[in-house]
Parts: sequence; structure tokens; C-alpha cells
Amino acid sequence: MDTAGLQRTLKKHIGEVVVHHGYTTYMRDYEVIINVWEGPQSPSTYLRYLFLYCVEARCGTFLSTETWRDSLDDRLLDRETAVDLDGYVWGANYHELYGAELRPESEAALHWSKAVGIDFHEVHIETNAHDLTLLFSGLEVSEVPVGYAPFTAD
Repeated sequence: MDTAGLQRTLKKHIGEVVVHHGYTTYMRDYEVIINVWEGPQSPSTYLRYLFLYCVEARCGTFLSTETWRDSLDDRLLDRETAVDLDGYVWGANYHELYGAELRPESEAALHWSKAVGIDFHEVHIETNAHDLTLLFSGLEVSEVPVGYAPFTAD
């Protein structure tokens, strides 16, 4: 996929929500599962962004130290018990997708491209809670069924 096409694909669902991200069970590729909701008359659709040959995944917080300090209460892990509490409600079970930008001048991607012999890319993904950077070679987007559980044993 060319860089322009890759950037269009990454930006297509800004504003939707991320319900899961992490390495696949076989630990080579990295997946980001997005819930696409088009209103009460339409069922939710879940899309799997599969970042192929992901040689690096860095995930940090996008929340301030003050928000973290206010969000340590375990009651914030459940939406029902977090109702009247201050802090970040982890139990919402999703993060808002703020942005996904390719970094075309990435030295790390250039290094991997030269070393392995295939194109690599760096993408920076921001949600309202996580700051994610991935080094990967390709991207596949596919729909997954409701209830898709990437970490269940076969």
C-alpha cells in the first residue's frame, strides 16, 4: 500500500472508539479493534486494523499525572461503580480515537526497511488515554464479529 493510501485508511475512522489493541496471539502482528457506530438504527461494526510485521509497539499514557492520581480507585474499573466518582472511568471499556498519523521521515522505519528488505512505516495513534507508536510493514483492515476475543484459546 502506498503512503498516501495508508494515511487515508488510518484517518478513515478518527472519532470512533478503540475497544482493544495489542499483539495478536502469535505475537508478530499488532491489532487495533475499532467500534464503528453509525447511529441507533444501525448495528455496531467492529473493524480489525492488523499492522503486519510489527517490530515495535510503544504504548504510553495520554493522561496527565493529575488524572492518574485521581483515577486509582478500583471502582473506576466498572462503569456502574464509577458513577459519582471523579477520575478517568476505565470501565467505559473503550478509548476515543483522536488521531492516526504516519511519520514518513521515521529513522526507525528506514532502518528496518534497509535491514529486512521490505518497506516499514511508523504510525502514531492517539486516543483519549493512550499514546501508541507502531513500526510495521503492512496494514490489513477487516470486519470482525461482535464478541471477537483476540485472546481466547483455540
